[in-house]
Amino acid sequence: MRAVLLGPPGAGKGTQAARLTERFGVPAISTGDIFRANVKGGTPLGVKAQEYMNAGQLVPDEVTNAMVRARLAEDDAAAGFLLDGYPRNPEQAVELDSMLAELGVELDVAIEITADFDEVTQRLLKRAEIEGRADDTEPVIRKRLEVYATSTAPLTAFYAGRGLLVQVDGLGEIDEVTERLVAAVAR
Repeated sequence: MRAVLLGPPGAGKGTQAARLTERFGVPAISTGDIFRANVKGGTPLGVKAQEYMNAGQLVPDEVTNAMVRARLAEDDAAAGFLLDGYPRNPEQAVELDSMLAELGVELDVAIEITADFDEVTQRLLKRAEIEGRADDTEPVIRKRLEVYATSTAPLTAFYAGRGLLVQVDGLGEIDEVTERLVAAVAR
């Protein structure tokens, strides 16, 4: 399985990514993990990313793309992967196609975990309370959902147009959502 996982903050992507990668025997590749590994390792890309992050700026696509390209070239991703957090926009999706073409493979599926924004707001507020995240207030969460809707959600149209998009309801018990995802991927 070569897949990308899409969905708004709080939809359960991290939880479901771990379950899907275990089920399908492929690595979960999170851009957050890639960034942290590169920064911690002091790689040239990590140093460059850290400069942008220290300045409170988004890491440019060219740096993110280079990190993902290097990660996809690692041996454990040869038989498949699940990308979580990448691509974030149609331009990155086009770049991902280019990376995969260089590796002689194609994307199998784009999975969107859907969830009502009011429901995920409540989930994130509860998580913030449990984990002591004082900065995850309702206005901040709503802004993150707005950013998702305007910048990341166009990926659904991109992948739907290519016949790769499957949408799965992310509300319900964790096991139920996992089974819906497995069934959708196996279509």
